[in-house]
Amino acid sequence: MLSKRIIPCLDVRDGRLTKGIKFKGNVDIGDPVETAKQYYEQGADEIVFYDITASAEGRGIMLKVVEEVAATIFIPFSVGGGISTLEDMRNVLLAGAEKVSVNSAAVKNPGIISEGAESFGSQCIVVGMDVLQVEKSEKIPSGYEIVIHGGRKHMGIDALWWAQEAQRLGAGELCINSIDADGTKDGYELELTSMISENVTIPVIASGGAGNPQHMVEAVTKGKASAALIASIVHYGEYTIPGIKENMHNAGVKVRMNW
Repeated sequence: MLSKRIIPCLDVRDGRLTKGIKFKGNVDIGDPVETAKQYYEQGADEIVFYDITASAEGRGIMLKVVEEVAATIFIPFSVGGGISTLEDMRNVLLAGAEKVSVNSAAVKNPGIISEGAESFGSQCIVVGMDVLQVEKSEKIPSGYEIVIHGGRKHMGIDALWWAQEAQRLGAGELCINSIDADGTKDGYELELTSMISENVTIPVIASGGAGNPQHMVEAVTKGKASAALIASIVHYGEYTIPGIKENMHNAGVKVRMNW
């Protein structure tokens, strides 16, 4: 059995680490480069970096910050936000990232997934999915809808269908972010996570809602995720990565320990 991964998420705006609730009310909470280094030293399995306003502002990602983070950590590093072309992907990978995450751009141009997988390998392509729970309908039979541009634009696309389509197009991993749960610390959206995990064969990362270590246990057991993304609970010092992993280990979850 593969070890379950704990992945701190760095949301970056204007070169600074930021955090909000349900994609709103973001506040500045520090330096992303220094924070990435701290999480690497604590035993994070990967780091995710999102330039959260790049797509909405129609600009490219801040490569300088990517380069600075990549020079500081020596674990897999995934970068997303404002990536919409093969050239964007290439630039991010050359800046030091191991993976690129496409979200809004992939919804608008699904071909970018297959183009990226063919050029750089599926293992490099993460498809991020921002999801809102809605009324079930003929168009959205799962009751979960894809939204883009940081939750600002509803797309009328069913989340389960899109997850399967992303896999078909060549995605190597999916990151499922529940906007309803984001920043609430009430736990991951387990119904959404397990539904997608059970219907694709590629790894699924649970994202949005982590409030305590038990939530990570639930994400990888009840939610059947391969990894759990965390942000607020470590950004604000409520928990540490070693403490989270020890709790998961004690709950019978296989994790990579730094012993």
